[in-house]
Amino acid sequence: MKIGIALSGGGIRGIAHAGVLQALESNGIYVDIIGGTSAGSMVATLYAIGYSPEEIYMLFRKNAKKIIGANVVPIISGLHSFMNKKMSTIKGIRNGDSIEEVYNDLAMQKGVENIKDIKMPIVIPSVDIMQSKEYIFTNILPSEEDKSHYITDISVGKAVRASSSFPAVFDLCNIEKHAFMDGGALNNVPVNEVRKQGADKILAVKFDADPIDENSNIMDIVMKTIDIMGNKISEENLEKSDYVLNVSTDKVGLLDINKLDKCFEYGYEAVIKNIDEIKKCLGK
Repeated sequence: MKIGIALSGGGIRGIAHAGVLQALESNGIYVDIIGGTSAGSMVATLYAIGYSPEEIYMLFRKNAKKIIGANVVPIISGLHSFMNKKMSTIKGIRNGDSIEEVYNDLAMQKGVENIKDIKMPIVIPSVDIMQSKEYIFTNILPSEEDKSHYITDISVGKAVRASSSFPAVFDLCNIEKHAFMDGGALNNVPVNEVRKQGADKILAVKFDADPIDENSNIMDIVMKTIDIMGNKISEENLEKSDYVLNVSTDKVGLLDINKLDKCFEYGYEAVIKNIDEIKKCLGK
């Protein structure tokens, strides 16, 4: 029986996925097929090319500032100029080069350059904003007839960058005729694509939306909006999973790198709290 896992986007909270994987392995549950969107793709890719959950956690700690290089204040202050630019001149707070560079380097350390070189089946959604169409970066084409929206020849870094190009934060990722943006716009938890890769049982991992109250700030509201949209978009996908793990991260901001440690713990604890039910649903 093949176990699949689908990891949602969620900014810096994505490191919680490494905590999830760590807790699963600690309980004898090993993943055969993996998929991830945006921040989920960052963890899924490292896992698929052979990094352990603990190594992924340490790599996030080491490279987070290089990849993000911005905090909440300049992002918010930069939104006005972003919203007034034309399509051809749209620029985010970061261009995304650092994501590509870091991931290509980490992949090469494992002897991997192109996504088709990865051994574990992996799916990474992104969205071409020009076509309003979802594309899937993968190393294995599914058996379905229409394969026009699958891309198998792309560097590891470019695939992760394309899936993680969150509007206003990162530039669009231009590849030939495509202009890719964050995959969460259409597929925040890629359960369906993991299923197409042959998974018999699938664990979907998403983040709980934090409550909003009188003490909430603008970034709390932004994160709440992202979670509502992402969860709504993913409703149909989530229904196709065998278990949905909700991870609460207690108001961690989109790029709040100071809370990496806590996020890893949140993911680990979410699994431990629900491990009996997870094992039952996954047939373990």
